[in-house]
Amino acid sequence: MDDLRDKYIKLITEADDESTLEDLRVQAVGKKGEISLKMRELGKMTPDERQVMGPKLNALKDEINSALSAKREALADAALDERLRGEWLDVTLPGRTRRAGTIHPISQVTEEVTAIFADMGFAVAEGPQVESDWHNFDALNIPGHHPARAEMDTFYMHRAEGDERPPHVLRTHTSPVQIRSMELQGAPIRVICPGRVYRADYDQTHTPMFHQVEGLALDTDISMANLKWTLEEFVKAFFEVDDVELRFRASHFPFTEPSAEVDIRCSWEGGQLKVGEGDDWLEILGSGMVHPNVLRAGGINPEVYQGFAFGMGIDRIAMLKYGIPDLRAFFDSDLRWLRHYGFASLDVPTLHGGLSR
Repeated sequence: MDDLRDKYIKLITEADDESTLEDLRVQAVGKKGEISLKMRELGKMTPDERQVMGPKLNALKDEINSALSAKREALADAALDERLRGEWLDVTLPGRTRRAGTIHPISQVTEEVTAIFADMGFAVAEGPQVESDWHNFDALNIPGHHPARAEMDTFYMHRAEGDERPPHVLRTHTSPVQIRSMELQGAPIRVICPGRVYRADYDQTHTPMFHQVEGLALDTDISMANLKWTLEEFVKAFFEVDDVELRFRASHFPFTEPSAEVDIRCSWEGGQLKVGEGDDWLEILGSGMVHPNVLRAGGINPEVYQGFAFGMGIDRIAMLKYGIPDLRAFFDSDLRWLRHYGFASLDVPTLHGGLSR
């Protein structure tokens, strides 16, 4: 058996292709192979001889099979190496202009807004984009007959026929995040809630998906004066002007009482917006004192705490600041537009370094 072992180990080692290796397997351990025929001879041996020869033949068979497997893997590795050498390609060949990527204006303005409010002590809160009907409407004191709850304005998620559970919607504003923040954190609280929102509308100044940022501040002694100061400081920092005049106009929102729409003094000389000067007024956001019903929905006692809330479109203020005429262009995926309006990846907005450079 030693001669048999040496013979086949040598032949397997010298094999240089799969077909030769297969022939050797058949010759050694196939049904009529030399080792297989030797194993058939065990039946003619005495029990004592079988006890000695049986383990030796099994060990020999296992060794030959292991050698065959090892050689087969070695041949496969060699074939792969040869193929890789033949298919090698120098991906560093010249001829392609390398362009640095740019940050989308929406991402940049979101970072600018976050930096400004962070300096005032506001944290960033986030929530799901698929919201429960309760968080999106009921908890915000929006009654069932309100037009915003109509299917022509709101994207409702599909429900199986006969499903009686309350529906879910693509959130129409980021106000539900305020409810979830109150439920999670309680009061006092100071947060902004930036994110995507969805409404069934599409034209030069509206898209089915857009971006909002809303703010919420609750404490025992917050008033409209705090709201006015906060918004004035934000507008001055965002538009990078030294002074600004805001005009609060009485309005109605179900989730605030009293409610006010906020305009800024501006001018449109030569088609260019200048904030803080001129005789024109431009509406930029809605605001007000949080309605007691909204506080109760968030688990806050309105007899102890009060506060303000505000909301504005990130896309809208981006258009105003950077002179972008059409909201739909934000989502056209036009690289020429993005290279024109985009920001360098290292232009991280900070108050001390400048928001826009």
